[in-house]
Amino acid sequence: MPSNAEHVNRAVDAVLHTNKRKISLLGLSFKAGTDDLRESLQVQLVKRLLGEGCQVRIWDQDVSFGQLASSNRQYIEDVIPHIGSLLSADLEQVVRSAEIVILGNKSAKREQLAQYLNSGQIVLDLVNLDRSCRPDTSAAYQGTCW
Repeated sequence: MPSNAEHVNRAVDAVLHTNKRKISLLGLSFKAGTDDLRESLQVQLVKRLLGEGCQVRIWDQDVSFGQLASSNRQYIEDVIPHIGSLLSADLEQVVRSAEIVILGNKSAKREQLAQYLNSGQIVLDLVNLDRSCRPDTSAAYQGTCW
């Protein structure tokens, strides 16, 4: 648990250090291919960023608020009660609206990201997706926790 908390702290610090507040998180669940949010550090990351005054948008192809059930749904409603308003199924819109794009799990494909990112954005990669996902621009690419 202390190690997990430190990962969240590093990510929050990295975001806050930029003085940018429009954040998009790609991948809310603890790993790609699941909608389980109960073990997800990204949920705690979102909660912390919201508490710091950031505007957060979330895309995760495996997470649909309407489809969450039982303890998984109860958990996310307890931690982030308004989660439904933060989730979007439109990857392009979520990426393009951000100043910082956080890669929270490997659900986003690097080819998609490369076409949606622009030079003014910062990519904060928490999962070591692949540096080649950034476009041929001056978009900043940072990694943490790997």
